[in-house]
Amino acid sequence: MLLASAAAQRYGVDEAQAAIRFGEAAKATGAWAGRRLLWLGSEPAFELSFWCGTCPILFQRLEGANRTLSLAEVQDKLAGGLAGIDPDIVAAFAALLPAAHYLVMLLQITPRLTYPVLDGDYFAHEQVATWGIDGFWGLPENPRTPYYRTFETAIAEDAHLYEFVVPMVPPSWNDRDLVEHYSRLLQEGPAPTVVAVSTLDICQPAMHGQSSDYYEHWALTHFLLDGHHKIEAAAACGRPVQLLSLVSVDASLAGERQVARLPSVRARRVSRRSRSVRSQP
Repeated sequence: MLLASAAAQRYGVDEAQAAIRFGEAAKATGAWAGRRLLWLGSEPAFELSFWCGTCPILFQRLEGANRTLSLAEVQDKLAGGLAGIDPDIVAAFAALLPAAHYLVMLLQITPRLTYPVLDGDYFAHEQVATWGIDGFWGLPENPRTPYYRTFETAIAEDAHLYEFVVPMVPPSWNDRDLVEHYSRLLQEGPAPTVVAVSTLDICQPAMHGQSSDYYEHWALTHFLLDGHHKIEAAAACGRPVQLLSLVSVDASLAGERQVARLPSVRARRVSRRSRSVRSQP
């Protein structure tokens, strides 16, 4: 559910001061581009979908994803949930991000904790139906992290949006007592707020190939900055939480107009992809 949104505007700090940033790794010899990465400090934290737009969607955890970015000074406001987009909260988290254009959305989500290769894994199911398995490894793509699925809807007959929330550290790192604390609060009071920096990646294979379901995948991926315990608790007890998302227009594999469509798309009802639909290139 979309609760509120604000048109894209410029937020953030100088890249050298940002705690988290998007960028490109050094190019391998003969390569036209380096890996697309999310950096946490000076370390690569996630490898993202490749720049070409025809490669599969990806958010693969790397060794640099080893800490969260919670801000103690805003915890009281976040714990009670937000009535709308709070400029002070946005400014506090924007100070962690590189200067760029961000579209801000406040969403209500009911997360489902998902593990690679198991039931509900996007990479082992929806992605394989379109791209097949990796030709070298003979396996689906592996995010190397549990993650949360929250929402999906049709963009068109030949395009579908999937939404993911990706923790900076796996749920197994969370403090059990704190998760239990938030589970009790979720049962008794209003939904608290978690915060993420996000990207929209739009990818589709260049050719039909071995695809049994050929269409354009829109991946709205929220990299969790604050709220790791809250979101695990919400998934465990099936309760909703709020998600304040700062979607980086500049870092997305999508055009400005496509990113600008997100509030209207995110306001739609959940719609599952019908496997009876078969679109040809």
